[in-house]
Amino acid sequence: MLSLGGNHRVFLCQSPVDFRKAHDGLCAIIRDQFQDDPFSGDIFAFFNKAKDRIKLLVWDRNGFWLLYKRLEKGTFPFAIVGEGRLEIEQGQLAMILEGIEWQKVKRVSRFSSAVAMTKRDDTRARSSA
Repeated sequence: MLSLGGNHRVFLCQSPVDFRKAHDGLCAIIRDQFQDDPFSGDIFAFFNKAKDRIKLLVWDRNGFWLLYKRLEKGTFPFAIVGEGRLEIEQGQLAMILEGIEWQKVKRVSRFSSAVAMTKRDDTRARSSA
């Protein structure tokens, strides 16, 4: 199980990557193609052409972490739709790593973004006392 802090943004490379690339080659993609900073602490995810392997690259204060997962059977449930990078949520990354098709998952809103605050009615509190 991969656990990440809440302050990491996750970027998914939408085009397949040559998996012979290691830290430096993936940093070059982040810097040159995405116009982003590989030292930002954000998580960058890369797939191979067959979509049966994934690499995650993240800077951790004094070095890079390169996490690699190879599926023994099947492919990762991700449709390659274009070029560049796509920002996804950490939950979506977790679903990809577990083989869940995150693009077909229905998100239910359980919390309201607006909270209605009402003033307590002092007269009712006094009359019941």
